[in-house]
Amino acid sequence: MRKKTYAMAALFAAAALTLSACGGGDDSNKPVTDVSAEAGSAKAATVLDNPYEKPDLVLTDTAGKKYDLRAETKGRPTLIYFGYTHCPDACPLTMNNLAVAKKQLPKAEQDKLRVVFVTTDPARDTPAALGTWLKGIDPDFIGLTGDFATIQAGARSLHITIEPTTKNKNGKVVSVHGTQVIAFSPKTDAGYVLYGESATVDDYTKDLPKIAEGKNP
Repeated sequence: MRKKTYAMAALFAAAALTLSACGGGDDSNKPVTDVSAEAGSAKAATVLDNPYEKPDLVLTDTAGKKYDLRAETKGRPTLIYFGYTHCPDACPLTMNNLAVAKKQLPKAEQDKLRVVFVTTDPARDTPAALGTWLKGIDPDFIGLTGDFATIQAGARSLHITIEPTTKNKNGKVVSVHGTQVIAFSPKTDAGYVLYGESATVDDYTKDLPKIAEGKNP
């Protein structure tokens, strides 16, 4: 089905994708990316008019080894999310939703799928900490950490804003970050599909089989 861009739909979609201060009580409503959607569509997925190039990131995985994102995920359906393990809301919810949906795929497709969690709080999210946290969600999920500036540049290439950790008025350390999941096609390695924080288990369960085949939802 041919996708058409509608200005009002694009404006609505962009306004819905905001920065999230996980546990921080932040009131920021700045949109973090410009997208478009099909008019009248109630889909959780937004198919991008101009797909994103996969970030050229070389970081450290949970085993303490270098992980070249492009090389390791080439030709595989890949979902990328930026967040942090101390997040009390959006991050664990999103990752658990993906874990549940992944289990609905045939075993062969589960093995091909790469779900990559890139920390926005590398000072606290060491390889070991990431590994422990992800093991409780899905031990096959990939956790990456490294230099914050490098991570921030990778996120920015996907029009996702992340900021250095700060302390809120209660003295709690928080990380402000965009909450999008970007899906990359195994056919082109480009990111065609974007999900916001409102995407549910059912949304991912319905869409992952198509993403695994390199099709748009």
